[in-house]
Amino acid sequence: MAGANGSIGTGRVARATPDGYTLLVGLWNTHVANGALYALPYDVLKDFEPISLVASNPELILAKKAMPANDLKGLIAWLKETREKATAGTAGVGSPGHVAGIFFQNLTGTRYQFVPYRGGSQAMQDLVAGQIDMMIEPPTSSLPHVLAGSIKAYAVAAQSRLPAASDIPTVDEAGLPGFYMSNWYALFAPRGTPRNVIAKLSAAVVDALADPIVRSRLAQQGQEIPPPGLQTPEALRTYQKAEIEKWWPIIKAANIKGE
Repeated sequence: MAGANGSIGTGRVARATPDGYTLLVGLWNTHVANGALYALPYDVLKDFEPISLVASNPELILAKKAMPANDLKGLIAWLKETREKATAGTAGVGSPGHVAGIFFQNLTGTRYQFVPYRGGSQAMQDLVAGQIDMMIEPPTSSLPHVLAGSIKAYAVAAQSRLPAASDIPTVDEAGLPGFYMSNWYALFAPRGTPRNVIAKLSAAVVDALADPIVRSRLAQQGQEIPPPGLQTPEALRTYQKAEIEKWWPIIKAANIKGE
């Protein structure tokens, strides 16, 4: 993501007049990871007013087409056999795929080499070409290749299957329970934005997400829309706090620093 993983644009919104006219589409990078990756001039939690969680994009555990493993347990066994020789592409240091890869290693006892690219699309090109062994990447960029048979998908890092690819098992079903990772999207405003403005904006998001056309389009991209009860400002704040509590220790223990 351009601008120090989105921190530059996010900082401008943090300093903006809280009048309801300057908003931010924040995501896992900007409102969770960056707080552990960078020395920011703002607080990712305290300097914003949550409006609504819009959608989440659960990661897929992927591998090159020539990977000999046919399921997730087989992939984990193969990684242990390669003894750190395997390669995993990422969209960059501190990206969702990188941090998810650290979490994956922690849970499975595997070790492999991370190959940081300047973006997920470049890494995906090399995965399709067989130049790297695996990736942990969202379906928005990977699902077309999976459906075309160009790469393998072993599991979705969520508790439910993707409607757009229902044959891909969840991590719980595939043998790695609890490996949940989603790059979510949400709407935020600067701290101090009036509550009535926040309520009006939140209601507008809820209304938009109820539209069948919007829901269908997001589902086609592998996006999951939260139920109405999780679209409130309060629910977003609770979710963001939980994500920080989960991921900051993993990022800091791995000593990952923003580039």
